[in-house]
Amino acid sequence: MPSTGPAAVGDTGTEYEVLVERGKIREFAEAMQSELPAYEGPQALTPPTFLTTSQRWAPPSGRIQTGFERARLLHGEQEFVFHGSPPRAGDRLLARERLVDRYAKAGKRGGEMRFAVVVTEYRSPEGELVAEARATYIETAAKEGRK
Repeated sequence: MPSTGPAAVGDTGTEYEVLVERGKIREFAEAMQSELPAYEGPQALTPPTFLTTSQRWAPPSGRIQTGFERARLLHGEQEFVFHGSPPRAGDRLLARERLVDRYAKAGKRGGEMRFAVVVTEYRSPEGELVAEARATYIETAAKEGRK
């Protein structure tokens, strides 16, 4: 369970449900300007980056709190790993975020940049690992005179 402050390495958010909806798959594909037939119909496959939308369904307790200042926050990297076929319309997944790393580096313009790596696991209702999303969040260095 996450603490009230910034998460520590190993902390997890609460599990939350992700319902893979046919219409949302199509909307996502349209936003990507894709007309692939695989992203349409009752058995539509999800585009590779579709699972990033699951964060919109997460309750506040499901999201890892990095403690980073939002005005200085960047989304650095994103990687998806599938352990089989991508999810399809009608699938029900259970998602859980976990903080796997924290580190800092000197910023190129001075100051310190902080990093947090969060992995979200997506499992079937039976507990089978379906996919993982690995995101790196960056807090840029504070400007001189600001903390």
